[in-house]
Amino acid sequence: MSYEVLARKWRPRSFPELIGQDHVRRALVNALDRDRLHHAYLFTGTRGVGKTTIARILAKSLNCESNGVSSSPCGECSACREIDGGRFVDLIEVDAASRTRVDETRELLENVPYAPTRGRYKVYLIDEVHMFSQHSFNALLKTLEEPPPHVKFLLATTDPQKVPVTILSRCLQFNLKLMPVPAITGHLEHILQAEGVEYEEAALGQIARGAAGSMRDALSLLDQAISFGEGTVRAQDVEGMLGTLSRERLFALVEAVVGYDAAALMAEVDALARQSADLEPVLAELLSLLHQVAVAQTVPDALDESVADADRVRALAERMEPADVQLYYQIATLGRRDLGWAPDARTGLEMTLLRMLAFRPDVSGRNDPGRSAEGGAAAPGAAARAAEAGAPSPAASSAASGASGGIEAAKQAARAGRKPDQGGAGTTATPSDAAEPGPATDSAGAADAAPRAEASAAESSEPPSVDATLDWEATVEALELRGLAAELAANTALLDAANGRIRLGLGPDHAHLGNDRYRQRLESRLGEYLGTPVRVDLVEGVPEGRETPAQAEARRSESRREEAREAIESDPVVQGFQERFGARVEADSVRPADPAGSNGND
Repeated sequence: MSYEVLARKWRPRSFPELIGQDHVRRALVNALDRDRLHHAYLFTGTRGVGKTTIARILAKSLNCESNGVSSSPCGECSACREIDGGRFVDLIEVDAASRTRVDETRELLENVPYAPTRGRYKVYLIDEVHMFSQHSFNALLKTLEEPPPHVKFLLATTDPQKVPVTILSRCLQFNLKLMPVPAITGHLEHILQAEGVEYEEAALGQIARGAAGSMRDALSLLDQAISFGEGTVRAQDVEGMLGTLSRERLFALVEAVVGYDAAALMAEVDALARQSADLEPVLAELLSLLHQVAVAQTVPDALDESVADADRVRALAERMEPADVQLYYQIATLGRRDLGWAPDARTGLEMTLLRMLAFRPDVSGRNDPGRSAEGGAAAPGAAARAAEAGAPSPAASSAASGASGGIEAAKQAARAGRKPDQGGAGTTATPSDAAEPGPATDSAGAADAAPRAEASAAESSEPPSVDATLDWEATVEALELRGLAAELAANTALLDAANGRIRLGLGPDHAHLGNDRYRQRLESRLGEYLGTPVRVDLVEGVPEGRETPAQAEARRSESRREEAREAIESDPVVQGFQERFGARVEADSVRPADPAGSNGND
């Protein structure tokens, strides 16, 4: 006896055997049991999700000789067996792709008025109905409008948008969903147990994901995997058969990113390239792994157990910060989008992975920002990250002084709300420290270090005390906050400050800024600036006589604008234009010059 492929051998033959289409099964079962049958059904969905399978089960339910019209055909009578074997005379299966001419459609429909030969109903199963020509649809339309009572039309298509609305309006439409990975995995496991084939659960998960929601494709891949593995289904064999990226390589890439090990990262990419592997799917697999890690971090119970190495995914989720996972996912998404613009796939992949290292957030809190994972030299971008964290870069420290006192001075500068200047003098603690050039300081740098150090020492005096004399506007400017936390600070007025507590008034127009997230960011930055922990309390309303930094800036800006307008109107040239040509000054177009010390961005 010839071998029967799994896709045909395990094709569902009754409604209870259907997998993953409960919404369709429930509607059809209720219609059959309550005798509320429509004359035309349209089943839509991608390949291999069960369109023609459901149509054949429905045909058996209509023509079963033992149980009559019901949702439970016996499967044993001659009608059921002939339908399963494709030999039932009253089940007319039509491939619309090969019968596109209108004369063929008319010939087919000429027999519609005649009673069925053997069965209770004459069933027309038209597959890929969207391939009909417009004339064929017109010929079908008249029959669908007034069908004989003994005829049922079962239409199936993968592209319902190409079916005319006049046809759609005369059918009950059921959209079959893609099969979820757990449903496919469970069905494959059931089949392999029944077939007595050894398997690994991770291999079934790979096949299910490779099938992309199609049960028929999954069964075809399973047949191929059994042959490839010589009677067994193992993850390594499936990986090689599908040509997917090795999970070991994938974890190695992520481990290198997490460990900030650029050398190991490049070595893994080189190994992938030497294996002549297709590098374009690497980012897709990386996105899938990062998604699994994010799920394991947020909702551990929702992690798909069919995923290969689920325990390693959980271990990785414990090591990685959720913010890092989200950042890496976004970078990989953009890298995959831009891969076509890269000189080649390897370059695009390498730059995407290196971008994950370059933009890794909050490195100073978890690793030394100036050292690599193995304690080597500073990695690219470490100086920039160190500056953002308020600490001097390695180059700036050595240029300012050869002693470790420069780091401590930088911390004091951060508390005072200052940034180190470009030459690194802002990180010096005393004039004597700056006057002695370090190993990297040349004679020119030593010559002007002393004046810079004197200015720096004056700036690094004691920070403002936490009391009612605190200059709130100057403090807000020195904090250099960004985003909505900066908006919150700029739109508050100082009410009182004492004993480490600062009360701020917040106007009703900006009440939406007063949530704990922005308040805590402001509180944290104030503590760093003042050099002591503080508690910020927000009070609704700004008392009369007080103004917020934003209001003060708006007042000064309006004053400058008024002065500029008066200066323009008093200009003799402008007055001459007004007298001779009737010109007038558009007040709204007047823009004052940037105030002294401005960077021009106001």
